[in-house]
Amino acid sequence: MTLVIPGNRLINAGVFLACVVTIGIVLYMEHVMLLSPCGLCITQRVFVILCGFTCLAGAIHNPSGIWQKYYAFGAASMCVFGSYFAGRQIWLQHLPEDQVPACGPGLTYIYENFPFMETLSFLLKGDGNCAEVHFRLFGLLTIPEMAMVAFVALFGICMFIAFRHQAEVT
Repeated sequence: MTLVIPGNRLINAGVFLACVVTIGIVLYMEHVMLLSPCGLCITQRVFVILCGFTCLAGAIHNPSGIWQKYYAFGAASMCVFGSYFAGRQIWLQHLPEDQVPACGPGLTYIYENFPFMETLSFLLKGDGNCAEVHFRLFGLLTIPEMAMVAFVALFGICMFIAFRHQAEVT
């Protein structure tokens, strides 16, 4: 019995669908469970979306050779950046209470009253709101920890696509 590994087009489409499901879950958490996202949460969403669209482009284009590696490395780099921000939020959540940065104004206020670069800086740094834990999956994983697991898994799949032997492509 031989193991049949799907081709890159199918794997890229699967990664795209995984990203769509991930965004669907966080939108459910935001709009149904009423968990308001912080700046770092929004930044992580952006990188999930960018990874998904990169893989969607790879699935539609379905190149071979070096171009498939470009798509895979592009999607993998989105996972690296996303995992950086997930890691920062995990770090903030594990700080002692006296070392947590002060909470800033809400995101809507910042969008409406600050220049783009200051808003971007706020989203990338996070504040005390990012250190709050509002949900744990099975009492274990916080939302950024779940995001980190997702980014690591997606990164691994992208690296598989990038380094798989061309003879295996179906």
